[in-house]
Amino acid sequence: GWASGTTVVLAPPGTVGAVDGRGGALGTRETDLLDPINSVRHVDAVVLSGGSAFGLAAADGVMRFLEEQGRGVALEGGVVPIVPAAVVFDLPVGGWACRPTPEFGYTAAQSAGTDVALGTVGAGTGARAGVLKGGVGTASTTLASGVTVGVVVIVNSAGDVVDPATGLPWLADQIDE
Repeated sequence: GWASGTTVVLAPPGTVGAVDGRGGALGTRETDLLDPINSVRHVDAVVLSGGSAFGLAAADGVMRFLEEQGRGVALEGGVVPIVPAAVVFDLPVGGWACRPTPEFGYTAAQSAGTDVALGTVGAGTGARAGVLKGGVGTASTTLASGVTVGVVVIVNSAGDVVDPATGLPWLADQIDE
């Protein structure tokens, strides 16, 4: 019944985070602190998870992992890891009670590497694009200044992604060969 998972990006020190949440019922945690007017300047990790609002619990495990590593905003008494998180609604795909927990986040943080797994893995496990499989995607570019800008997305969209007139994905019939 498991069709949900968690993707963790461990950010290099000094990473500036941003968010662009789309959809009709956003499930997020700590994304408001990414506004440039706030005092938090950097993120330690980003969590993307399935499980709807329940999946936000995965961020607790990532915070525990980062605290053990001494990563976070240094304060008297310890560190507070900055871990923005967002979730997708994938509960109907698997067992409704089979959703990410803090242990998912901890394990995903432990296994996070320099490359993000793509496709129907992690947070993209139960993602859908209409009636087709959705999943995890990434893109990045390095600016002339040397700064790299990257994005990680979970495609979990409603509606049809196939043109009923052609049977092809939208826009596929408009691409010149």
